[in-house]
Amino acid sequence: MKALRKIIKYELQNILRSKWILIYTLFFFLLTDSLFRFGGSSGKVVLSLMNVILLIIPLVSVVFGVMYLYNSREYIELMLSQPLKRRTLFLGLYIGLTLPLTLGFLIGSGLPFLVHGVDIVAHQAIVFMLLLSGIFLTIIFVALAFLISTVHEDRVKGLGTAIISWLLFAIIYDGLILMITYMFIDYPLEKPVIALTLLNPIDLARILIMLKLDIAALMGYTGAVFEKFFAGSLGLFISFLSLILWSTLPIWIGSRMFERKDF
Repeated sequence: MKALRKIIKYELQNILRSKWILIYTLFFFLLTDSLFRFGGSSGKVVLSLMNVILLIIPLVSVVFGVMYLYNSREYIELMLSQPLKRRTLFLGLYIGLTLPLTLGFLIGSGLPFLVHGVDIVAHQAIVFMLLLSGIFLTIIFVALAFLISTVHEDRVKGLGTAIISWLLFAIIYDGLILMITYMFIDYPLEKPVIALTLLNPIDLARILIMLKLDIAALMGYTGAVFEKFFAGSLGLFISFLSLILWSTLPIWIGSRMFERKDF
Protein backbone atom coordinates (compact mmCIF):
# COMPACT_ATOMS: atom_id res chain seq x y z
CA MET A 1 0.00 0.00 0.00
CA LYS A 2 2.87 2.36 0.72
CA ALA A 3 4.32 1.81 -2.75
CA LEU A 4 0.88 2.29 -4.30
CA ARG A 5 0.40 5.61 -2.49
CA LYS A 6 3.81 6.84 -3.66
CA ILE A 7 3.04 5.96 -7.29
CA ILE A 8 -0.37 7.64 -7.13
CA LYS A 9 1.13 10.74 -5.53
CA TYR A 10 3.82 11.00 -8.20
CA GLU A 11 1.32 10.48 -11.02
CA LEU A 12 -1.06 13.07 -9.57
CA GLN A 13 1.73 15.64 -9.35
CA ASN A 14 2.80 14.84 -12.90
CA ILE A 15 -0.68 14.99 -14.42
CA LEU A 16 -1.85 18.05 -12.49
CA ARG A 17 1.04 19.97 -14.04
CA SER A 18 -0.40 19.17 -17.45
CA LYS A 19 -2.37 21.94 -19.14
CA TRP A 20 -4.80 19.37 -20.58
CA ILE A 21 -6.44 18.74 -17.22
CA LEU A 22 -6.94 22.49 -16.80
CA ILE A 23 -8.43 22.73 -20.31
CA TYR A 24 -10.68 19.75 -19.57
CA THR A 25 -11.94 21.38 -16.37
CA LEU A 26 -12.44 24.79 -18.00
CA PHE A 27 -14.34 23.18 -20.88
CA PHE A 28 -16.97 21.70 -18.57
CA PHE A 29 -17.11 24.84 -16.42
CA LEU A 30 -17.64 27.20 -19.36
CA LEU A 31 -20.11 24.83 -21.00
CA THR A 32 -22.22 24.35 -17.87
CA ASP A 33 -22.08 28.03 -16.96
CA SER A 34 -23.11 29.01 -20.49
CA LEU A 35 -26.04 26.59 -20.40
CA PHE A 36 -27.22 28.22 -17.19
CA ARG A 37 -26.88 31.72 -18.62
CA PHE A 38 -28.61 30.95 -21.94
CA GLY A 39 -30.75 27.92 -21.05
CA GLY A 40 -32.28 28.98 -17.78
CA SER A 41 -33.58 26.24 -15.51
CA SER A 42 -31.43 23.50 -14.01
CA GLY A 43 -33.61 20.82 -15.65
CA LYS A 44 -32.78 22.11 -19.13
CA VAL A 45 -29.11 22.35 -18.20
CA VAL A 46 -29.08 18.70 -17.10
CA LEU A 47 -30.66 17.54 -20.37
CA SER A 48 -28.23 19.54 -22.51
CA LEU A 49 -25.20 18.62 -20.42
CA MET A 50 -26.12 14.94 -20.45
CA ASN A 51 -25.75 14.68 -24.22
CA VAL A 52 -22.29 16.27 -24.06
CA ILE A 53 -21.13 14.13 -21.14
CA LEU A 54 -22.17 10.88 -22.84
CA LEU A 55 -19.97 11.73 -25.83
CA ILE A 56 -17.05 13.81 -24.54
CA ILE A 57 -16.11 11.97 -21.33
CA PRO A 58 -15.75 8.52 -22.95
CA LEU A 59 -13.79 9.99 -25.88
CA VAL A 60 -11.36 12.00 -23.74
CA SER A 61 -10.94 9.21 -21.18
CA VAL A 62 -10.19 6.43 -23.66
CA VAL A 63 -7.91 8.48 -25.96
CA PHE A 64 -6.06 10.25 -23.14
CA GLY A 65 -5.73 6.97 -21.24
CA VAL A 66 -4.25 5.12 -24.21
CA MET A 67 -1.71 7.85 -25.01
CA TYR A 68 -0.85 8.25 -21.33
CA LEU A 69 0.11 4.60 -20.90
CA TYR A 70 2.08 4.51 -24.15
CA ASN A 71 3.97 7.67 -23.19
CA SER A 72 4.77 6.15 -19.78
CA ARG A 73 6.53 3.15 -21.34
CA GLU A 74 10.06 4.19 -20.27
CA TYR A 75 8.83 5.02 -16.77
CA ILE A 76 7.10 1.63 -16.55
CA GLU A 77 10.26 -0.22 -17.60
CA LEU A 78 12.26 1.75 -15.03
CA MET A 79 9.80 0.97 -12.24
CA LEU A 80 9.66 -2.72 -13.18
CA SER A 81 13.40 -2.95 -12.60
CA GLN A 82 12.67 -2.15 -8.94
CA PRO A 83 11.33 -4.65 -6.37
CA LEU A 84 7.75 -3.62 -7.15
CA LYS A 85 4.70 -5.73 -7.95
CA ARG A 86 3.37 -5.22 -11.44
CA ARG A 87 -0.22 -5.01 -10.25
CA THR A 88 0.72 -2.24 -7.82
CA LEU A 89 2.33 -0.23 -10.63
CA PHE A 90 -0.64 -0.80 -12.95
CA LEU A 91 -3.19 0.27 -10.34
CA GLY A 92 -1.06 3.26 -9.36
CA LEU A 93 -0.93 4.48 -12.95
CA TYR A 94 -4.65 3.89 -13.37
CA ILE A 95 -5.72 5.68 -10.19
CA GLY A 96 -3.23 8.47 -10.83
CA LEU A 97 -4.92 9.23 -14.15
CA THR A 98 -8.54 8.55 -13.18
CA LEU A 99 -8.55 10.89 -10.16
CA PRO A 100 -7.53 14.09 -12.02
CA LEU A 101 -9.99 13.42 -14.86
CA THR A 102 -12.78 12.75 -12.37
CA LEU A 103 -11.98 15.84 -10.31
CA GLY A 104 -11.73 17.95 -13.45
CA PHE A 105 -15.21 16.89 -14.52
CA LEU A 106 -16.71 17.29 -11.03
CA ILE A 107 -15.25 20.75 -10.49
CA GLY A 108 -16.01 21.94 -14.01
CA SER A 109 -19.61 20.70 -14.05
CA GLY A 110 -20.47 20.86 -10.36
CA LEU A 111 -19.26 24.38 -9.58
CA PRO A 112 -21.80 26.13 -11.86
CA PHE A 113 -24.62 24.21 -10.18
CA LEU A 114 -23.37 25.47 -6.81
CA VAL A 115 -23.09 29.03 -8.10
CA HIS A 116 -26.41 29.21 -9.96
CA GLY A 117 -28.31 26.82 -7.72
CA VAL A 118 -30.93 24.18 -8.52
CA ASP A 119 -34.46 25.42 -9.26
CA ILE A 120 -36.40 22.50 -7.79
CA VAL A 121 -35.39 20.31 -4.87
CA ALA A 122 -36.24 17.22 -6.93
CA HIS A 123 -33.61 18.26 -9.48
CA GLN A 124 -30.86 17.80 -6.88
CA ALA A 125 -31.12 14.02 -7.24
CA ILE A 126 -30.99 14.37 -11.03
CA VAL A 127 -27.85 16.51 -10.84
CA PHE A 128 -26.31 13.92 -8.54
CA MET A 129 -27.10 11.17 -11.06
CA LEU A 130 -25.60 13.27 -13.83
CA LEU A 131 -22.33 13.74 -11.94
CA LEU A 132 -22.32 10.09 -10.85
CA SER A 133 -22.75 8.96 -14.46
CA GLY A 134 -19.81 11.15 -15.51
CA ILE A 135 -17.65 9.59 -12.79
CA PHE A 136 -18.60 6.08 -13.88
CA LEU A 137 -17.87 6.84 -17.54
CA THR A 138 -14.45 8.24 -16.63
CA ILE A 139 -13.56 5.18 -14.55
CA ILE A 140 -14.83 2.74 -17.18
CA PHE A 141 -13.21 4.27 -20.25
CA VAL A 142 -9.85 4.89 -18.59
CA ALA A 143 -9.95 1.20 -17.60
CA LEU A 144 -10.76 0.25 -21.20
CA ALA A 145 -7.89 2.47 -22.38
CA PHE A 146 -5.44 0.70 -20.08
CA LEU A 147 -6.72 -2.68 -21.26
CA ILE A 148 -6.31 -1.67 -24.92
CA SER A 149 -2.81 -0.31 -24.32
CA THR A 150 -1.79 -3.52 -22.59
CA VAL A 151 -3.15 -5.71 -25.40
CA HIS A 152 -1.64 -3.72 -28.29
CA GLU A 153 2.09 -3.10 -28.32
CA ASP A 154 1.86 -0.69 -31.25
CA ARG A 155 0.46 2.71 -30.28
CA VAL A 156 -1.18 3.30 -33.67
CA LYS A 157 -3.18 0.09 -33.32
CA GLY A 158 -3.98 0.96 -29.72
CA LEU A 159 -5.20 4.47 -30.57
CA GLY A 160 -7.22 3.14 -33.49
CA THR A 161 -8.83 0.50 -31.30
CA ALA A 162 -9.64 3.15 -28.67
CA ILE A 163 -11.37 5.42 -31.20
CA ILE A 164 -13.27 2.50 -32.76
CA SER A 165 -14.38 1.39 -29.28
CA TRP A 166 -15.71 4.88 -28.57
CA LEU A 167 -17.53 5.00 -31.92
CA LEU A 168 -19.06 1.60 -31.22
CA PHE A 169 -20.34 2.43 -27.75
CA ALA A 170 -21.34 6.05 -28.40
CA ILE A 171 -22.79 6.00 -31.93
CA ILE A 172 -22.92 2.64 -33.71
CA TYR A 173 -24.31 0.47 -30.91
CA ASP A 174 -27.80 2.00 -30.77
CA GLY A 175 -28.04 1.83 -34.55
CA LEU A 176 -27.20 -1.87 -34.49
CA ILE A 177 -29.88 -2.51 -31.87
CA LEU A 178 -32.47 -0.65 -33.94
CA MET A 179 -31.46 -2.66 -37.02
CA ILE A 180 -31.81 -5.93 -35.09
CA THR A 181 -35.24 -4.96 -33.76
CA TYR A 182 -36.36 -3.99 -37.27
CA MET A 183 -35.12 -7.27 -38.77
CA PHE A 184 -36.82 -9.37 -36.07
CA ILE A 185 -39.83 -7.17 -35.47
CA ASP A 186 -42.20 -10.16 -35.32
CA TYR A 187 -40.32 -11.72 -32.41
CA PRO A 188 -40.36 -10.75 -28.71
CA LEU A 189 -37.06 -8.91 -28.30
CA GLU A 190 -37.50 -7.13 -24.99
CA LYS A 191 -35.24 -9.44 -22.98
CA PRO A 192 -32.47 -9.60 -25.65
CA VAL A 193 -32.56 -5.80 -25.88
CA ILE A 194 -32.10 -5.55 -22.10
CA ALA A 195 -29.13 -7.92 -22.32
CA LEU A 196 -27.62 -5.84 -25.14
CA THR A 197 -28.18 -2.66 -23.14
CA LEU A 198 -26.14 -4.07 -20.25
CA LEU A 199 -23.21 -4.45 -22.67
CA ASN A 200 -23.01 -0.71 -23.34
CA PRO A 201 -21.86 1.51 -20.44
CA ILE A 202 -22.90 4.71 -22.24
CA ASP A 203 -26.46 3.42 -22.62
CA LEU A 204 -26.46 2.43 -18.96
CA ALA A 205 -25.31 5.91 -17.90
CA ARG A 206 -28.00 7.52 -20.06
CA ILE A 207 -30.69 5.26 -18.62
CA LEU A 208 -29.47 5.96 -15.08
CA ILE A 209 -30.13 9.66 -15.63
CA MET A 210 -33.35 9.21 -17.61
CA LEU A 211 -34.93 6.92 -15.02
CA LYS A 212 -34.47 9.71 -12.51
CA LEU A 213 -35.80 12.31 -14.94
CA ASP A 214 -38.79 10.06 -15.75
CA ILE A 215 -38.99 11.34 -19.34
CA ALA A 216 -39.92 8.26 -21.37
CA ALA A 217 -40.01 10.12 -24.69
CA LEU A 218 -36.29 10.90 -24.50
CA MET A 219 -35.13 7.48 -23.37
CA GLY A 220 -34.98 5.87 -26.81
CA TYR A 221 -35.97 2.29 -27.55
CA THR A 222 -33.46 0.62 -25.22
CA GLY A 223 -34.26 3.01 -22.39
CA ALA A 224 -38.02 2.54 -22.85
CA VAL A 225 -37.69 -1.26 -22.75
CA PHE A 226 -35.42 -1.01 -19.73
CA GLU A 227 -37.87 1.29 -17.93
CA LYS A 228 -40.77 -1.07 -18.74
CA PHE A 229 -39.06 -4.06 -17.11
CA PHE A 230 -37.16 -2.30 -14.33
CA ALA A 231 -39.25 0.70 -13.36
CA GLY A 232 -38.33 2.82 -10.38
CA SER A 233 -35.74 1.76 -7.83
CA LEU A 234 -35.09 -1.64 -9.42
CA GLY A 235 -34.06 -0.02 -12.69
CA LEU A 236 -31.67 2.31 -10.88
CA PHE A 237 -30.20 -0.62 -8.96
CA ILE A 238 -29.69 -2.74 -12.09
CA SER A 239 -28.06 0.19 -13.92
CA PHE A 240 -25.85 1.01 -10.95
CA LEU A 241 -24.77 -2.62 -10.47
CA SER A 242 -23.99 -3.02 -14.18
CA LEU A 243 -21.87 0.14 -14.18
CA ILE A 244 -19.92 -1.19 -11.17
CA LEU A 245 -19.18 -4.39 -13.11
CA TRP A 246 -18.08 -2.33 -16.10
CA SER A 247 -15.81 -0.34 -13.78
CA THR A 248 -14.07 -3.37 -12.30
CA LEU A 249 -13.83 -6.02 -15.02
CA PRO A 250 -11.68 -4.13 -17.59
CA ILE A 251 -9.12 -3.01 -15.02
CA TRP A 252 -9.01 -6.51 -13.48
CA ILE A 253 -8.44 -8.13 -16.88
CA GLY A 254 -5.91 -5.42 -17.79
CA SER A 255 -3.93 -5.91 -14.59
CA ARG A 256 -3.80 -9.68 -15.16
CA MET A 257 -2.48 -9.16 -18.67
CA PHE A 258 -0.04 -6.51 -17.46
CA GLU A 259 1.45 -9.00 -15.00
CA ARG A 260 2.19 -11.44 -17.84
CA LYS A 261 3.27 -8.84 -20.41
CA ASP A 262 6.87 -8.98 -21.66
CA PHE A 263 8.37 -5.49 -21.59
